[in-house]
Amino acid sequence: MPTECDPRSQRALRLACGTALCLAISFGLDVPIPFLPPIFTLFLLASSNRPLPLKAGPGLALMIMLTTGSGLLLIAPLRHAQASGVLLVGLCLFLCFRYGLRGGNPLVANFLVVGLTLISAAGTADFGLALTVIEALAKGILLATLVAAFSHWLFPDPVDAPAAPARPVLESSESAWIALRAALVVLPTFLLALIDPASYMPVIMKSVSLGQQVCSTSTRDAGRELLGSTLLGGVLAILFWGALSIFPHLWMFFLWMLLFGLLLARKLYRLVPTRHKTGLWLNTWVTLIILLGQSVQDSASGKDVYTAFFVRMGLFIAVTLYACGAVYLIDSHRYRRQRRAAT
Repeated sequence: MPTECDPRSQRALRLACGTALCLAISFGLDVPIPFLPPIFTLFLLASSNRPLPLKAGPGLALMIMLTTGSGLLLIAPLRHAQASGVLLVGLCLFLCFRYGLRGGNPLVANFLVVGLTLISAAGTADFGLALTVIEALAKGILLATLVAAFSHWLFPDPVDAPAAPARPVLESSESAWIALRAALVVLPTFLLALIDPASYMPVIMKSVSLGQQVCSTSTRDAGRELLGSTLLGGVLAILFWGALSIFPHLWMFFLWMLLFGLLLARKLYRLVPTRHKTGLWLNTWVTLIILLGQSVQDSASGKDVYTAFFVRMGLFIAVTLYACGAVYLIDSHRYRRQRRAAT
């Protein structure tokens, strides 16, 4: 139970309000790929209990340049030497995940993976589409940073709130294996997106989310954590869409996301007892935002929302099942090697 000086209630409010506000702003301003900014806001607020300092501005600009530049540099190899290009993407994904596991900034690692996959896949098909993705990433990161700062001002942590514990730094061999399985979770979806990047961008974002979740999931819990977050996100998206259909308006979009966000944030910060890890609730939230964002865009463009939703949900489930299988096979191979080395 939360106590008087327990900051978890304040953090849950901050997380839910910030994510809902960024969602409303991104759709209200019609930014490119409008589901990206609220996902970035969710990651920013969930990963840090302190606002970004002013000196982080140059670092943010550098992060945007690295995010976009890494994707642009890989367009030429993917167009003219496909096998080498795919191997380079796989290597870069491995290095990004390993950087995060070895004590690097997890936000930087996450943004690098997003830019690496989205921009290079889009640029392989159409350079104009790559520029649209770059614009979406730059605006998304800047908007997320501003909304996160406002959310911290609106719902600050208590003065005597304890600092968040430092993330454990894994050993080199351990981090290499986990980074390898995370990269192998993302890479096949990236290959699928090379066929039609515009249609498979939500699936890429889902695979990136799964890759991050794989970094903190054991083999024993992989099926429940990965598949559970995907299915629960789909169920919540159906309920959300049904509620929004009663009175479709931007403010209602904000209010419903605020309500669903508060329910998930209470689980994420363990204000409600749960035996599941925070990764399940965070990735459920990410799945919810991706599915809803695409459904809103499908509705605006006149597409069949329900058909597109179930096709997308089927792809999400397929990607998740592959991720579960990849975790199991890679870890089984690793444990066999460890047993042979021990005998």
